Amino acid sequence: MKILSGTSNKALAEDTSKYLGIPLTKVDIRRFADEEIFVEVLDNVRGEDVFVVQSTSTPPNDYLMELLIIADALRRGSARRITAVMPYYGYARQDRKTVSRSPITAKLIANLLTVSGIDRLLTMDLHAGQIQGFFDIPVDNLFAAGPVFIPVIKGFKTSRPLTIVSPDVGGVVRARAIANKLNADLVIIDKRREKAGISEVMNVIGDVDGHDCIMVDDIVDSAGTLCNAAVALKKHGAASVRAFATHGVLSGQAVDRIENSELEKVIITDSIPARNDVKNCPKIEQLSVAPLIGEAILRISEERSVSCLFEQSLPAIA
Repeated sequence: MKILSGTSNKALAEDTSKYLGIPLTKVDIRRFADEEIFVEVLDNVRGEDVFVVQSTSTPPNDYLMELLIIADALRRGSARRITAVMPYYGYARQDRKTVSRSPITAKLIANLLTVSGIDRLLTMDLHAGQIQGFFDIPVDNLFAAGPVFIPVIKGFKTSRPLTIVSPDVGGVVRARAIANKLNADLVIIDKRREKAGISEVMNVIGDVDGHDCIMVDDIVDSAGTLCNAAVALKKHGAASVRAFATHGVLSGQAVDRIENSELEKVIITDSIPARNDVKNCPKIEQLSVAPLIGEAILRISEERSVSCLFEQSLPAIA
């Protein structure tokens, strides 16, 4: 087994390598003068089971192209199997036609990954589960809730009732699963989105008066949805509001918006590397998913079950 890292999230790849006790495969990734990407794999990969860690976060086009070129280099180097480890799968929000003559970009990315020579995809908290059906290769979609988020939520010391909140109707299935595991109540935020990146909270469905509220989502981008939802929950009597989101995109003024919001804490994972402003924000905390990714890589390599990871807690990196 070989683990290779692109440039999008080197820290996560190094932590995953440390968890597994396997050094990262040496690779030279550089740019020509005109910004074309050049990749040379410096270690022998002939007949190897290779895992390439690369999130397609900002800038997504550069990191996606880099991943495709790495896959081509590995295929031409006679790797036995190439698994793309994409903790954050970019373009996942474009998973259907929303208006006439619009693309389904999540499907296009699936096609690009497949024709590049990638044999398998390992990702985490896809924006929509049906994206797995866009692939004709095996896809393992991990969930951060069970092994990463739930132990933290259980560690909160409070005598007040705990309520899990879905910030929109689309996240109800995710929120209900977490609420069931914690024996907590479920509340839904009903909102109307006027246009991309802007949301307006309309109603809180359920009782939150005097409750500690935990919002759960897959992506926090502009943070408008979470901040508006926190205001609505507070108006309905919530004692505290925290948010858990797997992928901290945090574009534009998201960090400032969170810092000045009703949210006590926003907890994200390192599926996307944190910028300095994110690290310096006292309301944002980042948890590592390296043990989860590492254990999944090990199980895939050894042809063992991956689904059992959805429930169990994993040790932290020493």
